[in-house]
Amino acid sequence: MRVTGSEEALAEAFEEQRGRLVAVAYRMLGSRADAEDAVQEAWLRLARQDASAIGSLGGWLTTVVGRICIDTLRSRKAHPEESYEERLPDFGVALDTGEASAEDESVLAESVGLALLVVLDTLGPAERLAFVLHDMFGVPFGEIGQVLGRSADAAKMHASRARRKVRASYRPADALPRQREVMRAFLAAAREGDFEELVRMLDPDVAWHSYGARGTVVRLGATEVAARIQLGAHASIAVHPALVNGEAGMIVWGPSGRLLGVMACTVVDGRIAGMLSVNDPARLAAMDLPAYPGPGGVTSAGAAPSEG
Repeated sequence: MRVTGSEEALAEAFEEQRGRLVAVAYRMLGSRADAEDAVQEAWLRLARQDASAIGSLGGWLTTVVGRICIDTLRSRKAHPEESYEERLPDFGVALDTGEASAEDESVLAESVGLALLVVLDTLGPAERLAFVLHDMFGVPFGEIGQVLGRSADAAKMHASRARRKVRASYRPADALPRQREVMRAFLAAAREGDFEELVRMLDPDVAWHSYGARGTVVRLGATEVAARIQLGAHASIAVHPALVNGEAGMIVWGPSGRLLGVMACTVVDGRIAGMLSVNDPARLAAMDLPAYPGPGGVTSAGAAPSEG
């Protein structure tokens, strides 16, 4: 799409591309704020260009955003501000009522499963870009090669390596109805402190990453995770099912309605294969979380993500 005419026409054409560009940048960077910054930088660069000389605005913007993301990822690796374990993926959270509102559906549609974000974060910058652009957005390898400054064959090789790594590490989550079923059984077992049932509901290699005010705690294996959850049985808390990045999870409040934490779960083959919880007040305050629905919409349970 070639753009000519006024600045208003250019801005309108850019806005038509913004949603796709943010989606690309988010999958590249794993942070919605960083993605928005990358797209804004692309707009500033576009404003300095002679738009009439750009043959395909969509292709030009994809190239620019891709290069900005590559630079950001390389900068992270060269100057890491915090360890991998401390960096928390973005959460898109909505109360799970079984009937999501149009606003909730919009938020969740833009989300990426936390398990996939974690795997994408293990890829090199060039591999991640090639995989995201080709496998997620169908960008031809010739265009990806232009972003990377490489040939189409080189871009194809990067995508192939990334695809092998993703397939080796990432197990797609069960469909949402099955996730809800597993979460109901899991919460019931947690509420009763049923250790054997908790172990049965957990994948043997489950990993629970808990982000608290004093750092990150990682618990590995069904036995260790079940034992920790069992300690919270019969706790006086309020739990409401939630959708976290489109997958089953929960929000936890104290008896007075004080927010205690958020937990996201990845359900694979009928078992919980991964858990990620946040109870750090500063991190929770930075999230756009639903308001406390009141005691009528919650149930007491012992699987408190606040148990860091």
